[in-house]
Amino acid sequence: GADMKKVRKEKGFTLIEILIVVVIIGLIASLIAPNIMGKFERSKEEIAKAQVEMLSSAVQSFIIDVGRCPTSLEELIKSNDKKWRGPYLSKQEIPLDPWGRPYQFKCPGDHGPFDLYSLGPNGKLDDKAITNW
Repeated sequence: GADMKKVRKEKGFTLIEILIVVVIIGLIASLIAPNIMGKFERSKEEIAKAQVEMLSSAVQSFIIDVGRCPTSLEELIKSNDKKWRGPYLSKQEIPLDPWGRPYQFKCPGDHGPFDLYSLGPNGKLDDKAITNW
């Protein structure tokens, strides 16, 4: 009788114990989550930097061969220009930036022979934008 009740009580967790564990897990998660999210955002920025570099060198090759700026990034893949020796990109498509937006291209550029940039996580040309200047 009395012994059985005592045993059962020791085996289970009380509601308070469960709540404490849940709160502790929540605190741990809240400390870890921003780090993981931060790394993910940072890796997107690294991808964008690498793609800007790749597109920039493709544009430079185009300029050397054709003697003018491409009218758009699409011209790196196909062009009717007689001096064109492309495609200048290994993949037959212009990548979108890691945030799903097209890379911005302007020639002549405001910062150099041409401007090539991603609008970054905020979708605008601010200090988080990934640029070739």
